[in-house]
Amino acid sequence: MTAAAPSTAKSTAELAAEQAAHWNGPGGQNWLKAQARLDHLMAGITREALALANAQPGETAIDVGCGPGTTTAALAAAVGPEGHVLGVDISRVLIDAAATRRLSNATFVVADAGTHPFEAASVDLIFSRFGVMFFGDPVAAFTNLRRALKPSGRLAFVCWRSARDNPWSRTPVQAAAPFLPPMPRPGPEDPGQFAFGDRARVERILTGAGFSNLAIEPLDVEIWMGRDPADVVANAGRFGPLARPLAEADPAAAAQAKAAIIEALTPHATKDGVSLPGACWLVGATPG
Repeated sequence: MTAAAPSTAKSTAELAAEQAAHWNGPGGQNWLKAQARLDHLMAGITREALALANAQPGETAIDVGCGPGTTTAALAAAVGPEGHVLGVDISRVLIDAAATRRLSNATFVVADAGTHPFEAASVDLIFSRFGVMFFGDPVAAFTNLRRALKPSGRLAFVCWRSARDNPWSRTPVQAAAPFLPPMPRPGPEDPGQFAFGDRARVERILTGAGFSNLAIEPLDVEIWMGRDPADVVANAGRFGPLARPLAEADPAAAAQAKAAIIEALTPHATKDGVSLPGACWLVGATPG
């Protein structure tokens, strides 16, 4: 099996710059292309996260890492015409897409939520669906977000658990890895999809940022990945951790990798498509 490339220690500024470059480039563009598919994949998780947030009529909220505005629209519907939602994302591509929703009680801004100068003690709810694992300095970022909350406010987000707990992501990568160039291996605390997999780390970050009353509960779901294994493979080449390695591999190696993915996923194919287990944390906290 091809070894993963080692991670090199980087400053928080370098990590933040890398995330901004990715989400303003191929990351944001590919997410937008895959939006309908990703919304389908995450539908059940989104319902659970929004239930945890429990946005109420008249409340104000910040949607961190709002992307093209799917969750912002849901929050805006919950807070109603007397409430307001601010969608924040570092990707201009995704914010431009979100703005086309023309929500009367929501606004969108291109910004790093970890450093943006939010009005202090101004919002009832800070929410995120998979948008908080990419901060270069998570303690400083959550400290900034806490300051935006009213004393009576609350934090609610969902994040992935570890890669080993998420076969929907791990299985294709492991199947393809022997045939592809080495894939970067993020450090245990580098920003990334599974950066909040360690519950103790999440607790440490939130406590260090001044949050209390932490509630971190596991959420286990089946992740719908595609209509059939070939459909999953086609989309793996467009978005996600395999997109770049498949593009950079020579055609024969890429074909072998795709065949290996199809073989690994075939046992999980049903008439309803391909599904594999996914694992998240549902996280709630209050300021102070």
